[in-house]
Amino acid sequence: MKALKLWFDGRSAREKRLLLVMGALLVVTILWGGILRPLGDGLSSARERHADAVIRLGQAQAIAAELNQRRRRPPALSGTLADTVRLSAEQAGFTLSALTEDGPGRVRAQIASARPAALTPWLARLERGGVLVEQATLTDNGDRTVGVALLVRTRVS
Repeated sequence: MKALKLWFDGRSAREKRLLLVMGALLVVTILWGGILRPLGDGLSSARERHADAVIRLGQAQAIAAELNQRRRRPPALSGTLADTVRLSAEQAGFTLSALTEDGPGRVRAQIASARPAALTPWLARLERGGVLVEQATLTDNGDRTVGVALLVRTRVS
């Protein structure tokens, strides 16, 4: 250390100032490049990972809620299966051309004309209500409507 002091004392005033400025810049560069920059990058990376984890958690919770909702048993039918299908079709605006029982807990239904865009949500509401669509045959009527033949049954507990 003494040799470094002797060497520094042997420099002119201008050289001493330049060496001090160089040392200060070296310290600032080391602090910035060796400490502050990596720390900032690490924090930024941690924030991104946290945001991704929050998004994944939300998606997982939404999927879990959907699965729990699917797992819940639908309410018991308030009347017979035929009455439930007839009432639901009327509420959805469909006119049933035929409705016959096809054994215990099974019903065949026919609709002469239905818009496909309205038919699909109605079938989904039936299934959420405990009526399973076992078979659905759709026939194009040529006028942007379809003829529908359904075989539905009650959900087995």
